[in-house]
Amino acid sequence: MIDETAEQLRERVAVELERARARTALLTDAVDDDDLIRQHSPLMSPLVWDLAHVGNQEELWLVRDVGGRDPVRHDIDELYDAFKHVRADRPQLPLLGPAEARGYVATVRDKVLDLLGGVPFEGRRLTTDGFAFGMIVQHEQQHDETMLATHQLRVGPAALNAPPPPPAGARVAGEVLVPGGPFTMGTSTEAWALDNERPAHVVDVPAFFIDAACVTNREYARFIAEGGYSQPRWWSEDGWRHRMEADLTAPMHWQRDGDGWAYTRFGRTEPVNPDEPVVHVCCYEAQAYAAWAGKRLPTEAEWEKAARFDPATGRSRRYPWGDESPSAHRANLGQRHLAPAPAGAYPDGASPLGVHQLIGDVWEWTSSDFVGYPGFAAFPYREYSEVFFGPKYKVLRGGSFGTDAAACRGTFRNWDFPIRRQIFSGFRCARDAEPV
Repeated sequence: MIDETAEQLRERVAVELERARARTALLTDAVDDDDLIRQHSPLMSPLVWDLAHVGNQEELWLVRDVGGRDPVRHDIDELYDAFKHVRADRPQLPLLGPAEARGYVATVRDKVLDLLGGVPFEGRRLTTDGFAFGMIVQHEQQHDETMLATHQLRVGPAALNAPPPPPAGARVAGEVLVPGGPFTMGTSTEAWALDNERPAHVVDVPAFFIDAACVTNREYARFIAEGGYSQPRWWSEDGWRHRMEADLTAPMHWQRDGDGWAYTRFGRTEPVNPDEPVVHVCCYEAQAYAAWAGKRLPTEAEWEKAARFDPATGRSRRYPWGDESPSAHRANLGQRHLAPAPAGAYPDGASPLGVHQLIGDVWEWTSSDFVGYPGFAAFPYREYSEVFFGPKYKVLRGGSFGTDAAACRGTFRNWDFPIRRQIFSGFRCARDAEPV
């Protein structure tokens, strides 16, 4: 982060809050009230729940805690507590209706902008460098991506529009050798980094090869054609059990189209683009493909080293291309497009070693369980990360086309059950380097 005055930080916070809210409005205004209150999948909340939930979290942390002001709606806290009600049950709750939810989040935001001018960005860890505001910005953008995934699951005509991603600007294929040795993983200096990204620590990673690009639809279709879903030998025991129980035969949203494949994306059905990264596959599918290809998924440490390590200086960058924040010519982020871009579309975003599109396009499954780093300390509450630690969740890295830059960096960690496919998830493969 560049050094900022308090006023510059206030201005940046206000811009980021407004940017997140504009995206929330786009996602909720694109459909009618019936769509807002409908549950489009038991895996997802009604869109109207997400809308009021982001306002409730903003009220809890910024209005009440940071601002010390009276509650706006104390009576709805339990309704919008994500740990009190699973997603499948939320439509039965007495939720705020669309108009009431919009009015509520607007009232909360007015109070936040009013108190922003007087908050000291020092003296208290929650407000130092505007952390609490950054946490809320990231929280809303994360729910915006969740709402975008809900849009992908809804049935009906297209409600969202965006230009297509750029075409490939470079030919990207094969593997990249990442040299062995120590590198700094995580961060202790990124002001808005969340607790699971901290602290920075040195990890010694043996040399390995990693794919220069994510696995594409063309490559994945070959796996299907060669019997990848019908041969247990490529699957883990848990993976094969899930493949059979869920009757998996192709990525989510794929359907046969003559001799090829089509997919339905945000209400539009079109032929699968062979050069795009495969998306909407679960971790078990990614593991099976990697085994079929004679490879494996990268560990989380391998992924981060490939994304951040600069062999010329030995330091870890914020992003593959350097320390500058993402821009439109470096990464496919922020819902600018409604699809991942073809391999090679962002040559300016490649790492020094030549690994492409590590940020944006698709979340990338790793083989690692979600655990805390050495020296981890929960902040500001255990429920953000710590309660999810353990072998049930696998780590995903890098963000997707639906992830905002505010909630994506080289240290950012996502996690989910290995069976999940409704998220914008893909993968790339790795393998051990042969001993010299």
